[in-house]
Amino acid sequence: MHHSDLSRHPTLGADMRALRKARGVTLSDLGKSLGRSVGWLSQVERDLSEPSISDLRRIAKALDVPISMLFGQSQTPADEAGYVVRKAARRQIGSGQGGLIEELLSPDLTDDFEMVHSTFAPGSRAGEIIQRPTQEVGFLISGKLDLKINTQLFTLHPGDSFRIRGEPHEWINPYGEPAVAIWVIAPPVY
Repeated sequence: MHHSDLSRHPTLGADMRALRKARGVTLSDLGKSLGRSVGWLSQVERDLSEPSISDLRRIAKALDVPISMLFGQSQTPADEAGYVVRKAARRQIGSGQGGLIEELLSPDLTDDFEMVHSTFAPGSRAGEIIQRPTQEVGFLISGKLDLKINTQLFTLHPGDSFRIRGEPHEWINPYGEPAVAIWVIAPPVY
């Protein structure tokens, strides 16, 4: 059994494929931007080839995700991998810009949906209209959050939930405390 120093989770390839497909990037597009062959990338996506750390950095940059996404869960004991994500082992996703911290609650991106823990800093806002080909349901755990879906503005309170089906939306937290929400997004976009 080949054991690598690179502590990465065993579904790196599947996650990479999910991220690439969610962005509509072909193997050949990604290969070109990395200066790597389609064959090599295909092997990485099937976990047959082990990318170096600099490969992972370039892949993360090309797919616009933090490199932590591709390193996630190195702390996970083998018997928990794929089943349990401990709070301390959550992978940060998204860019962290605009006062939004997002962490993946799902063990990986191989399901038909992903579950995300989002913390919106006080005074933060999306700064743009978000529209993606997904179905999303969210649940506000704490704080308050303003959510604009199409032209309607909703103020959410703890315990409220909401749904977005591909509609243009944006979020704003004009309040003095962080807002924390759990989102379920299908298909996975991160």
